[in-house]
Amino acid sequence: MVRVALIGIILLAALPIHEFSHALIAYRLGDGTAKLLGRLTLNPIVHFDPVGGTLLILTLLIPGSGFIFGWAKPTPVNPANLRGGRQSDALVALAGPASNLVLAAAAAIPFRVMIATGVDASLPLAILFLFIQINISLMIFNLIPLPPLDGSHILLALVDPRTSWQLRNVLSQYGPMILLALILIPSVTGLPSPLSIIFQVIAHPIISLLTGL
Repeated sequence: MVRVALIGIILLAALPIHEFSHALIAYRLGDGTAKLLGRLTLNPIVHFDPVGGTLLILTLLIPGSGFIFGWAKPTPVNPANLRGGRQSDALVALAGPASNLVLAAAAAIPFRVMIATGVDASLPLAILFLFIQINISLMIFNLIPLPPLDGSHILLALVDPRTSWQLRNVLSQYGPMILLALILIPSVTGLPSPLSIIFQVIAHPIISLLTGL
């Protein structure tokens, strides 16, 4: 339970920064929608999403889930207001996962210093490692190209307009169901989660690169 509480505290920092980054980049690129709706803030309550928050809690409590699933309340963005068109929409979407990478890299600095100097600080090291792990997990999870995750916006902005329109219809209809199915696979079938496998393949090398372990 201590670990769950600690993860919750870390998420209270990571998720608001993630959504704030979306709002900030959108504002800088010409869309003030999030600012007008009070989302250009680090207040975690403003960014709380009932569905995404519930999934976070459930996957923290389910044994062997192997991954952190969930999201904050999506930041409202009006692509029509953005300078630069669809490419700017992709930059706004990318800002959230990028913020998690920056947070992980920032935490890796004191982590590496403590390791290099041989400081006897097992608890701070464990907390920093968990902070890095959670932020890299959030980065990768949000880059999955399924709604309501950031990866879907990035994908739609990278393909041609016609394909984007067709994909948008398909993803909006089936994306959330596919995502939920991927999340529930371990608890329903006992099989390893495909998302957990993705984490093993992609996240572990990034965490190793950051921490030097």
